Amino acid sequence: MKVTVDLDQCEANGICVGIAPDVFELDDEDVLHIVEADVPADRLADVEDAVAQCPKAALKLQ
Repeated sequence: MKVTVDLDQCEANGICVGIAPDVFELDDEDVLHIVEADVPADRLADVEDAVAQCPKAALKLQ
């Protein structure tokens, strides 16, 4: 699976970073970056949680 972010929707709340810091990171300007777009199987549950908890629904799994 692959995770993407809609930067127009993202408010950089950082909830996803707190859940999966090895997959998501915020830079110094509070722009979200996806460190690992192709989600490893052992991280899928956390990434699904991050997607579900995004308050702006800016994250998608494909």
